[in-house]
Amino acid sequence: MVRLKNDDSAYVGRYLAVVADGMGGHAGGNVASASTVLDLVHLDRRDLDDEAVTVLADEIQAANSLLSELVTTSPELSGMGTTVTAMLLQDERIALAHIGDSRAYRLKDSVFEQISVDHTFVQRLIDEGRLKPEDAEIHPHKNVLMRVLGDVDASPELDLATFEVSAGEKWLLCSDGLNAVLRDSDIESVLRHSADIEDAVQTLVDLTLAGGSPDNVTVAIIEVAEESGDEMPGVNQLPRETAPVTGGIAAQNAAVPAPGKDGSKSVPAADGEGAAEAASTEDRDADSPVRAELIRQDLASRPHILVGAASLATETGQIPIVTERTAERRAARMLMHKANDAGTADSSVEPAEPPKRKRRRWIPIVVIAVLAALLASVLWVGYAWTQTRYYVGSSDNRVAIYNGVSQTLGPIKLSQVAETTNIPVDSLPEYWRSRVNDTVPARDLVHAEQIVDQLRGTAKAVLCPTPSETEPSPSPTVLADALGATADPEAAPGTTHTCGGEQ
Repeated sequence: MVRLKNDDSAYVGRYLAVVADGMGGHAGGNVASASTVLDLVHLDRRDLDDEAVTVLADEIQAANSLLSELVTTSPELSGMGTTVTAMLLQDERIALAHIGDSRAYRLKDSVFEQISVDHTFVQRLIDEGRLKPEDAEIHPHKNVLMRVLGDVDASPELDLATFEVSAGEKWLLCSDGLNAVLRDSDIESVLRHSADIEDAVQTLVDLTLAGGSPDNVTVAIIEVAEESGDEMPGVNQLPRETAPVTGGIAAQNAAVPAPGKDGSKSVPAADGEGAAEAASTEDRDADSPVRAELIRQDLASRPHILVGAASLATETGQIPIVTERTAERRAARMLMHKANDAGTADSSVEPAEPPKRKRRRWIPIVVIAVLAALLASVLWVGYAWTQTRYYVGSSDNRVAIYNGVSQTLGPIKLSQVAETTNIPVDSLPEYWRSRVNDTVPARDLVHAEQIVDQLRGTAKAVLCPTPSETEPSPSPTVLADALGATADPEAAPGTTHTCGGEQ
């Protein structure tokens, strides 16, 4: 009742049901939902390659990658995204995958319940006990999504679950346009008391529009039935164009396409595996040329209902594929699955082999190069600083002046000998010998030479004290001041040391 275009898309077939609610405003909400739904329709088949929940999750991740690719080739689509709620039937189990705020309800054994959990900001507040459920509808940020597919997350986090199914149970998938107007109790009442699922679908859409729906509304109801094995007539026909009904589309369960009430068209039912109805508000452009024959042929090979932006894109040929390469890839994949279902490839159609993707390999190379340059610069600046430092230490039992710092960086030494003196380290008093072995830091080269001169004087005074020596020896106090320490008692006069072999 408000939007100028429909951003919702939905598909319901024999084994697969999907509802997607696109976002991104004028730029690409309809593109995101249509692209995602059309990427999943090839799963509507009996023979899956793996467990249904695994296949469904993988294909949704692949659809998300395609959305990122669309944004890369068309920057004007930046920021687009879509919710996805999808279910896939395999034998007697249904796999459910969900992300966003579209919903999945189930009516089974007289119990109606919401199966999915909204990935919204207000739901997180409710889960954390910070908001009451009854206050959620009036919260100013009730429409803020925490998880979606699209140009926001390279690896979206899906809710995945598997359920045992039995004949007679019903599932309802919908976009948030439904629960924005109707309460869960209203939805349950319609689902329980409607004459059939087509009537339930149409009633829910009509009630939503009558309530002044602020958003597009899409409803899909799926009823599980026992497999009959009877082939229904017209199952390989693509449904004819469906006329709008008070802003929505209704599809009724029938064997062959035929006019329905209020101008709607019926869609052929599945072979007893299930019956499905779908409705969506949308605009149509029947005069647009059809340019998506391969996808239409694939859709025509199975009974289905396609509504919303995905239906409009398929009928008009405006498939949300920006590049010819991705169109070929999608068509090839669909034809491959179709050939596998038939047991042999169609000799009249050869699927195009998708060209190899041209990856922008230079981007990571440039990033690595820049990081390496920054790291090299930091290391060089650090090393240059170390070369402004000096200290006094020992080298081959000689007092030496070192340029650098007395540390190592792995196998790299951060200092080298700048000058080796003739002062034996063993000739120093024990205290100063220990200090030199532990290294004595100096402010600069001049300060280091001063320390060496004072050590030399101390060594002479200790090694070769002669009565005739006129050169006074530095006092222990002066040397201690130079070294930043106190005098050693061993340097006191009267101590005898070896000097050239003499006592």
